[in-house]
Amino acid sequence: MNISSLHGLPISLWAHARYRTRHLTTRRRSTAFSSHHAATAIERIYVINLDRAQERWTMVNRELSRLRDAAGHPLHTLARRFPAVDARYLRDSPPPEFLEPTYTLAEQLLVDPHPRLDIDDAARATRIDMTPQEIAVALSHIHVWQLIATSDAPYTLVLEDDAYVTRTCMSVLEHAWSDIQASADAGHPVDLLYLSYQETGEEADPRRHRRPLLRRPSRGVWQLSGYVLSQAGARKLLDQLPAHGPIDLWINQQFGHLNVQMTHRPIVEQRPGIASSNSYSVMPVLAKVGAIRREAPQSLQHRPTRDPILVIGEPGTGLSTLAKALSVLGFRCVSDLTTLPADETQALARGSRRRVFDAYVNIGSLTPREVARIVSANRVRLIMTTMSTTAAKPPSPFQEAWDQQRPERRLTLPADDPDPWQTLARFLACDYPTHPWPSQPEQGQRSVATRSQSDASTSGRPLAWDTSPWIIQRAGWSGITPKMSAPQDNPLQASQNAATWHEGTQLEDRHWYLREDTFPSNRALFRPGNATLPPRGPATLTLREEVSKVRDLTGAAIASRPSFTYGAFSARLRAPSRSGLVTGLFLHRNGPRQEIDIEILGQDTNRMLVNVFYNPGIPGTKLEYGYRGTPAVIDLGFDASKEFHHYEIDWQPDCIRWRVDGATVYERVLWDPTPVPDQPLEFNVNLWSSESTEFAGPLKREALPAVLEISSLEARGLPQA
Repeated sequence: MNISSLHGLPISLWAHARYRTRHLTTRRRSTAFSSHHAATAIERIYVINLDRAQERWTMVNRELSRLRDAAGHPLHTLARRFPAVDARYLRDSPPPEFLEPTYTLAEQLLVDPHPRLDIDDAARATRIDMTPQEIAVALSHIHVWQLIATSDAPYTLVLEDDAYVTRTCMSVLEHAWSDIQASADAGHPVDLLYLSYQETGEEADPRRHRRPLLRRPSRGVWQLSGYVLSQAGARKLLDQLPAHGPIDLWINQQFGHLNVQMTHRPIVEQRPGIASSNSYSVMPVLAKVGAIRREAPQSLQHRPTRDPILVIGEPGTGLSTLAKALSVLGFRCVSDLTTLPADETQALARGSRRRVFDAYVNIGSLTPREVARIVSANRVRLIMTTMSTTAAKPPSPFQEAWDQQRPERRLTLPADDPDPWQTLARFLACDYPTHPWPSQPEQGQRSVATRSQSDASTSGRPLAWDTSPWIIQRAGWSGITPKMSAPQDNPLQASQNAATWHEGTQLEDRHWYLREDTFPSNRALFRPGNATLPPRGPATLTLREEVSKVRDLTGAAIASRPSFTYGAFSARLRAPSRSGLVTGLFLHRNGPRQEIDIEILGQDTNRMLVNVFYNPGIPGTKLEYGYRGTPAVIDLGFDASKEFHHYEIDWQPDCIRWRVDGATVYERVLWDPTPVPDQPLEFNVNLWSSESTEFAGPLKREALPAVLEISSLEARGLPQA
């Protein structure tokens, strides 16, 4: 993966134009391909294709059928489908003789140098674990190499199923193949020929013509979506196994063992408009070390269906799990409640597009009679969860609704379905997701209180929010308050663990650590040397001018070693005052991204900002949408830079309360405007400066060094299992 290749609009338009004009070719035939054995010819084509994406195999076959080999036979007669390894079914570590699923940051930088990063001891010591998608891609290519090595074809073309042949491909190959034949005759046969690639460094204009037709790589090369590999080249690659790291990264390290050539420009391209399902392991590491300075806005716009989804089933059949799965697919899903808000019930019954939610799972007020009435009067999709594939009948009270629904608009989803994503995605006509199928304990139906029963203030002033399926932006909507959110009903109190620190003591290593990293929108690099814990008095976190390759400032951060699920998290502190400064007290995770914040902006220390980021899924779900979150500003009634005050986040399964000096100043309940984060989160306190002057104001150098003072920290909650 080339992290420096961020395509702008002109490049994107050019790519679409190339794809649309791919049939306007002057040559559809090339002697580089042969269906008869020849000393130097491409006699086989392997297309790496997932079983669940066979429409892509059909599309590639259609592309190849319009092209001809030396004898005039269509190229699809040379093509063979190779069933790709699917990341969703990887349960064990990859075979050690094939793949070592880790690599170092130094190896990444050797192929793709970064102007702000050095290949030093720290980079060599930074190990990166490959993602399941990267492991699956690597194993797929290695298995194809095994087939090539044992075949009798001198050369084989390998294509990934999202590739297409450009209009110049056959012409370039026809002229370039004579050079390949000459190299073979001279005793220097080409082992690997890149037809599709992306070079590291500055991206060249794709319209620029270069000579000669073939050349050796002079920089790092990414992508393996289209390449020609000789039988001898396949054997050489297999001799160097096990690979380690992403396969297109590792293969760069083998160039010394191979005669590698590339066409003067890519002549096989990836089809535009097809979103990659890969997940890149290096990106979080590059963000932490400071190679990425700004967080790119993301939004999930795809909504698979506008018809409401009703889910019925007996308790214990995976209702809560299905609710989470629907949420991961991008549906706004409400689940496991005794009743819905009255307006929502009416909108659903009328078939109104003013509904707040897309899916309704295990809702007590949706009685069998009500479900039957909704099904008969509206276009809906009905899903029934069961314990097993043999239990195909609906619960008897719902038989009428089930019989009324057309077969194509109802689905039985058993808990023992071997591939529930496939079953669900086909029924809802949406893409098979890259995320793991969730495993969610059954919540049961929770009783709902009216919003007036809450004694907390919700008078915060909202700022600009992200747009996503998991954020409700509607006037008059105030969320859903389950009755169990009351503190006296909280079942978590008895089993909580605590990590604490008080001024004048050292940080316990098993509870806390000082961060030595950063994040994209932070102008500072966190360094442990900027944190002091004196024998008397408060600890200090300092933001100062200190130039490094990745940042021109350094700051400091304290984080909890364990992650927690629910609990109370607090600090007693005094925040610095000046524009551009940000004091943070927050809980955070990625994969999926969830976050609960308190931030005090130095440009106005009479207020604090509260925020929630929510993406659904279980650990490992790569949903990290949102760069604004859902912020609101709270008036403190005092200047946070003048005195020490106690700030607390009370995070419960159905409610978040923000407290200052023991008093609740703000509260959010379910879907107000997001679900409550539900994954293990790490507790942090930090001092930093934002790249966004819109958010924090401009930083003036005379404000530095700036100091955050902390007199106590406490994290009390359920530790991650």
